This record gives sequence, C-alpha cells and structure tokens, in this order.
Amino acid sequence: MENVEKEAAIVTGASSGIGYAVSQKLSTLGYEVFGFGRDFGKTGWKAGDPVHPIVCDILDTDKLCECVRQIAAQHQVRILVNNAGVGYYGLHEELSPDKIKKLVRTNLEAPMILTQQLLRHFKKCAGYVINISSVTAGQSNPHGCAYGAAKAGLSSFSHSLFDEARKYGVKIVTIAPDMTQTNLYRNADFREGDEPESYLLPEDIADAVEWVLRQREGVVVTDITLKPQLHRIKRKPLVL
Repeated sequence: MENVEKEAAIVTGASSGIGYAVSQKLSTLGYEVFGFGRDFGKTGWKAGDPVHPIVCDILDTDKLCECVRQIAAQHQVRILVNNAGVGYYGLHEELSPDKIKKLVRTNLEAPMILTQQLLRHFKKCAGYVINISSVTAGQSNPHGCAYGAAKAGLSSFSHSLFDEARKYGVKIVTIAPDMTQTNLYRNADFREGDEPESYLLPEDIADAVEWVLRQREGVVVTDITLKPQLHRIKRKPLVL
C-alpha cells in the first residue's frame, strides 16, 4: 500500500481551551497537528500521538520562526490556526506598558508573523489561515479597549489578506467567538454566567473550524461569529 504522508496543521495556544479543542478536532480529521504552547502538563499528550506539543513562547520570535521552518521543511502544512491570545481588562490608564505590549504582540503580531512564514507554502497547497478573533473586534470595548483594538487589528488583517491571497487558492478565515468558558478571563474581574446557555464551549469553536474545512473547493467562509443564546456576565468576588 502506498504510504501517503498526512497533511499537517499548526495551532497556537494549544495547551488549553480553544486551542486544545481545535487541536483534538484536527487530529480526528486526520491531520498531523503541531500545537504550540508554553506548558502541556495538563494535556496528556505524549510522543507518538497525532498532536505534537511544541513548547514555545510565541513572543520569542526567533524560536517561533525556527520551529515553524523546521515543521514546514518536513511536512506539508495545510492549516494554520492563530488562536493564542491574552486579555487584560480595566481602565486603560491602569494598564502597564508591558501589558499593552504583550496584548498587541500575542493577539496581533504573532499571527501576522506566523502567517508570513507560511504563506508561500499555502499558495502551493491552497491552505487555510484561521484566525481566532473576538466579537470585541467589531464593537466598543470600555474596560477592554486595548484587547478589542488588538482583535480588531487581527480581523482587519484577515480581511485584507484574503483579498491579497485568494487568487492563489488560499483561504483566510476569521472566527469571532463571544464569551467562552476558557481561562482568558483569569485577569478580569468578571467571568461567564452560570447558565450553560450563557457561554460557548471550546468545542463549539472547534466545530466551526471543522465546518469551514468541509466546504467544497471554491467556497470560502471568511467570517463566523459565535454567540451564546443568553448574555450573562458574573462579577468575581473581591479578594481582600
């Protein structure tokens, strides 16, 4: 029997939440997945699994690019999922310069660099760049304006790049989830509501990724917005 090499996918922020769910989904779809993250101690992934954990801080640009080049040299990378994100919330005047830099670099700079590194490969194989943005990209975000601005930049980048690369068969997709049950809000003074209808699950975003990939050749779903049925936000108790 002919040995056919599996197509590969790269997912950032793969050690938990949406990135973990997307990595698991892509592996069940037959992709060899390279998941980037800083700590995979809770995933249970091990050598030989279809999801390969790559320990890398995506803000370490040199290491990030070197890892991607090595993967692309040995595998046909068909999918990039830019999922890694960080959020800081509160009055903008209370954010430190370091937090603002981390917000912009994680949510916008790293996806732009990763896409640049792989775009020539995607032009050869009609690949996918799937950017996990946020509903905050399209609305006003008091108490979260830096995060919203970074995600708005990511969405704008996606839309412009699609028009630039579509003639080569490259698909650029933006998925914008609303409140999702992840640890993104660990630095916030609020969390998702108690009712299951008041938040998304990481698996919901993973299902959206699968739906994007199942469209017939020639059809591109460029934007997906996912919202829970109910709008509920719970304030976290003050820690004295």
